[in-house]
Amino acid sequence: MHELSIATELLKTLLDYQKKQEKPVKILEVHVRIGKLRTVALEQLRYCYNLLIKGTSAAGSKLIVEESPAKITCPICKFNDDFNVKDDSFHFAVPSLTCPRCGARLNLEGGDELQLTKIRMQEVRART
Repeated sequence: MHELSIATELLKTLLDYQKKQEKPVKILEVHVRIGKLRTVALEQLRYCYNLLIKGTSAAGSKLIVEESPAKITCPICKFNDDFNVKDDSFHFAVPSLTCPRCGARLNLEGGDELQLTKIRMQEVRART
């Protein structure tokens, strides 16, 4: 279950970033982009994140996940499309992809990213 290790590293990054702010801030939202080829179970990632933030300064924050597609492009005829996977066997070996138009070998682009794209925070005001 690598979702737990992803959530752990994400929380560590968030807390480190939060400590570096000049003024105290509360983390409200965390936006991540995960490629479809990453084989991350999104619901498990959300579950792990919500479990880990309890009792931390990120408690109550919301994890927002954007899933990004992989693209296939042909260097010869310029065909391009999303790479939609029909089975999970490609996780062990990327298949040789051929262009449906000209038969050339396709290039696979993207779909494997895992990026922290945005953190929405709010300044914590001291109570008087």
